[in-house]
Amino acid sequence: MAKNKLNQRSTGDVIFDAVNNIVMILLAFVTLYPMYYVVCASISDNVKLLASPGVLWWPRGFTTGAYKLAFSHPLMVSGYKNILFILVVSLPLNIIMTLFCGYFLSSKNVYFKKPILGIIMFTMFFSGGMIPGYLNVKSLGLYNSLWALILPGAMSIYNAIICKTAIEALPDSLAESAYIDGANDLSILFRIIFPLIMPTIAVLLLYYGVGHWNSWFPASLYIQDNPKLPIQNVLRAVLIANSNILNSAATEDDKIDQFAETIKYAAIVITTVPVLCIYPFLQKYFVKGVMIGAVKG
Repeated sequence: MAKNKLNQRSTGDVIFDAVNNIVMILLAFVTLYPMYYVVCASISDNVKLLASPGVLWWPRGFTTGAYKLAFSHPLMVSGYKNILFILVVSLPLNIIMTLFCGYFLSSKNVYFKKPILGIIMFTMFFSGGMIPGYLNVKSLGLYNSLWALILPGAMSIYNAIICKTAIEALPDSLAESAYIDGANDLSILFRIIFPLIMPTIAVLLLYYGVGHWNSWFPASLYIQDNPKLPIQNVLRAVLIANSNILNSAATEDDKIDQFAETIKYAAIVITTVPVLCIYPFLQKYFVKGVMIGAVKG
């Protein structure tokens, strides 16, 4: 009898669960509907889309002309090539620099560790500014080069601190036993520490990758030639002035005016889908990696 009473739920619990489920469903709808709207608008007829403002539940006249027009433009193709080059070159450099910094900050018996840590932390909160950064890039000969988007941001102090905390969470006996066996710091870092903090590395890869993919402001400062622009700058140009940047892609049978509105949504889908496809493969590491890098124990 007592067990049945324990299994019975009170009216307050039932009401709470019902309200909680309703709120979660509304939050999911508010989160997912903008993406659904963009996909539907991207495959809609431009005239019918403009004639049907407001909520969009299904495409207004199915057509893929906006995608054909977007992929036919040379800047869209070059934008993808540029961002892929940036990712392929930047991510290994980002991880190596972050590992070195995190390993140094987590090491014990390092001379002047506290002053160096203070200087490193200072750069996380204060920078030289936009104009000194521009002059620095130009004086180094990186202006109008993709290297201007790679080298200045080769390491994030915030990510280095996450890596440092993850390394500090490992037992000291691992490094000590490796030292006794004759291993040097590089061997310890890449053969022992690196495999043990792979969840954190996966999270850092996601942070760096999404940061590079979404970054557009540095390219607007340091890149002068349009063929060198990454994909997000091309997307920005499409959203702000699509008729100018895509005018060269128009043909007699496929006028830009026919897709003046839907081309914007197609460009958003093209630049967003790759990140959405990659994230599920790293999701299982995400929570574990953040917790390892945030809590020492």
